[in-house]
Amino acid sequence: MNSFVIKNGLVIDPKNNINEILDIEVIDGVITRVEKNINSNLKHIDAKHKLVCPGFVEIHAHFREPGYTHKEDLQTGSLAALKGGYTTVCVMPNTNPVIDAPYLVDYLKLRAKNLNLVNIEVIGAVTKSLAGQELANMALLKKSGVVAFSDDGMPIMNAKIMRNALNYLENLEAPIILHEEDHNLSLPATMNEGSVSTKLGLTGTPGLAEEVMIARDIVLAKESKTRVHVAHVSTKKSVKLIRAAKEEGINITCEVTPHHLTLSEEELLTRPYDTNLKMSPPLRTKEDIYECIAGINDGTIDAIATDHAPHSIAEKDQEFSNAPNGIIGLESAFSILYMNLVKKELTSLFNLVSKLTIEPAKVLNLNKGSLSVGSSADITIIDLDQEYILDRSNLGSKSSNSPWINKKLLGKVKRVYVNGIEKLTEESHD
Repeated sequence: MNSFVIKNGLVIDPKNNINEILDIEVIDGVITRVEKNINSNLKHIDAKHKLVCPGFVEIHAHFREPGYTHKEDLQTGSLAALKGGYTTVCVMPNTNPVIDAPYLVDYLKLRAKNLNLVNIEVIGAVTKSLAGQELANMALLKKSGVVAFSDDGMPIMNAKIMRNALNYLENLEAPIILHEEDHNLSLPATMNEGSVSTKLGLTGTPGLAEEVMIARDIVLAKESKTRVHVAHVSTKKSVKLIRAAKEEGINITCEVTPHHLTLSEEELLTRPYDTNLKMSPPLRTKEDIYECIAGINDGTIDAIATDHAPHSIAEKDQEFSNAPNGIIGLESAFSILYMNLVKKELTSLFNLVSKLTIEPAKVLNLNKGSLSVGSSADITIIDLDQEYILDRSNLGSKSSNSPWINKKLLGKVKRVYVNGIEKLTEESHD
């Protein structure tokens, strides 16, 4: 049954500038009214003292299917998304084989349809096999339904290839998502270059490796109509470069991860060589965190994306230098950000919801992320006062590579509706 009324919740819908106690009526999976005191014979869902908002939109996740399903697959990734309040997830193409051919897009879309858990959107590869040498047939990929293009996990080192991609994508009217890292500056590396890496005896990658690539692509983007989206910005200078580019009118957007907003390199001093603190880009300085927070508050940073990157225990249980980069993030993102940013008054709850809903949807031109009348009822209900432990045994994901495992978090997702169908209930989440 996908007709009901959600009663007495704190409704936050940034697209429609709503931030008050309201009811939401859903009929046949579509939002029909958002008003005070709706009288209806439909089933009532009591949301008193809870946050009711659009289902979160994730524009950067790795569900590892096909090829690496020992880490994650579309089903377990979707379950992780639901537990975190996400109703739409865009999956990256760095799988095996790489998503650089239409039949692979068709496969993922059919799998997602059959699972019928969350809305899955596919991001296609920019270059064949992510090798950075030859453009993929992006026209055919776009026709098959991809929403954006990326070689994420790998930078596009060749400036000519990058320029050709931007020119090609102008005709397709699709954004490009960039992993900005100059391998000539960054490799071999395990963490941020600085005093902490020196103390731990680990090779470091400088922020410069990210910044010079962003600067290059800003210059290239200036002559293109293609939207350039920078993934997982992590340094103070990166934010400033993008802020200046936006002020100049360049068509550029960017995202930041929960871990780059809340954890610094100094975490490795208290948890030396913990591979759940190893990611790319690496954890940076506290000064970098402050600028990223400023960026989400002044609009420089458009979206928060988790870069959900599952790895098996065996893969992470290696020497720090050998372990793969990345952590899972979908299930804990809201709670971590609510605890560390909203409760500490570093940003508002309204802004946090915006960065998780309508803003990422706008980046990739998705018709998601709002509670507008007439839109599909993708809705998340959260108890902001409920504490819980991020327990490995209760994860939706196959993997548990998170620095927050066994940590107490605040703000628990209670119910999630996708197209008006209840996909997660309080009972299944507890």
